[in-house]
Amino acid sequence: MILHYLDWVSLRNSESQKMGRNNWFEFKKFRIEQKASAMKVGTDGVLLGAWTSVKNESRILDVGTGTGLIALMLAQRCDAAIDAVEIDEGACREAEYNFNQSPWRERLKVFSGDFLEYPGREDKKYNLIVSNPPFFINSLKTPDTKLALARHNVIMSVEQLVNKSVSLLETNGRLSLIFPYENLDLVKENARLAGFFVKRRTDVIAKPSKPAIRVMMEFSLTPVMPEINQILIKDESDQFSETFRKLTTPYYLNF
Repeated sequence: MILHYLDWVSLRNSESQKMGRNNWFEFKKFRIEQKASAMKVGTDGVLLGAWTSVKNESRILDVGTGTGLIALMLAQRCDAAIDAVEIDEGACREAEYNFNQSPWRERLKVFSGDFLEYPGREDKKYNLIVSNPPFFINSLKTPDTKLALARHNVIMSVEQLVNKSVSLLETNGRLSLIFPYENLDLVKENARLAGFFVKRRTDVIAKPSKPAIRVMMEFSLTPVMPEINQILIKDESDQFSETFRKLTTPYYLNF
């Protein structure tokens, strides 16, 4: 089962950063402390944060924020107020610290608890919900409890995520996800049943001639002609592709 290449791709920005890779990760405009979080900075989260479209959104929700990575990436590219939900208390505290150390601290808030019990805000619904969710369905679970919660659907199914998202989104709101390619049909069907339509889809390919291993999808609550394409992580010479570099250049120090 081809699931793991992107988890192995660690884009570190300097030799000194490599020495501290377990505890922190430096981006161009913010820094991630990740000592307490089960899921460290990885290519999946960076891809989704860079790929997700942000234009005139005023309110965004990051589900399962972990270290706060995706919320911070979106804050760098827009002026929206961004809420984040995280069930793990240690990761929640770490995300709050990372938010408070960033240039966008006034627009970022983290809430500790289960997304399925998250009440949202009565005054206004969200324009965009984004999530790098625990969709490693039927794959071997780690014995580490915190990592299992972060990586597997032990606390939230695809159906629960999409249905809860519908209740928190405005009529023209969007849902942006990344997940293993093998779960494509499952996610599409659950999203369809919840009332979503595919707006954008990008298949993630690790290397030429390899099958897609991740999918990034943006769903809308209104019908639209979907935009479908793909992104290659590394080219034939085993270098990061120009498309990948262009997408992540606003964030990675070494691009």
